[in-house]
Amino acid sequence: MRNLITLLVITVAFSCQNTAQTNKKQLDVINAKPVEVPIKKGKAKAYFASGCFWCVEAVYESIKGVDEVINGYSGGYTDNPTYQASNTGRTGHAEAVEVIYDPKVVSFETLVDAYFASQNPTQVNGQGPDKGSQYRSIIFYQNDVQKKIILEKKETLAKKLDAKIAAEVYPFQKFWFAEDYHQNYERLHPNNGYIRNVSIPRLKRFQAKFPKELLKEH
Repeated sequence: MRNLITLLVITVAFSCQNTAQTNKKQLDVINAKPVEVPIKKGKAKAYFASGCFWCVEAVYESIKGVDEVINGYSGGYTDNPTYQASNTGRTGHAEAVEVIYDPKVVSFETLVDAYFASQNPTQVNGQGPDKGSQYRSIIFYQNDVQKKIILEKKETLAKKLDAKIAAEVYPFQKFWFAEDYHQNYERLHPNNGYIRNVSIPRLKRFQAKFPKELLKEH
């Protein structure tokens, strides 16, 4: 019995140590200096996490001025995350998208508006049926101007809804591309059960309340 108690104490202590190390790594990410991605050939990049990246990809690709959206992972503390690894919740990463856009056509501010308009802003660690830290909402900023825009819009929305907004605000560090089969998933798999029952309805709800002049013709 004494040996069993000793083993349990050691196990709990080891688990607590691992949790503390993980928390420190995540704090290091949150407190890091943001990395600014330079504009190339007139195109800028922005990064968002808001539940399943299949859904978020479709939302942003419906906006005028957005050239391409790439699915991937960001916000964590491990290198080369994979879909399977991120699903464990032990990488710190969330499913995220890289939005490649023309800032002369669509502003970062509008992309943030689209972010909040396309989700349940009060849902913690997930969107809809997708739950877990890998599905949490994060908006990434690359400079102080972007950070100010995000925080002001988040505060305004919190007052409007009289509720706490779940989206975390992180300094952008690095975006890791997801596996090839995740790219353009909604467009390539329109009859997939998840796409038909979750992703497409989410896109339609967004399009119904977002200004039509900001959307591509479809």
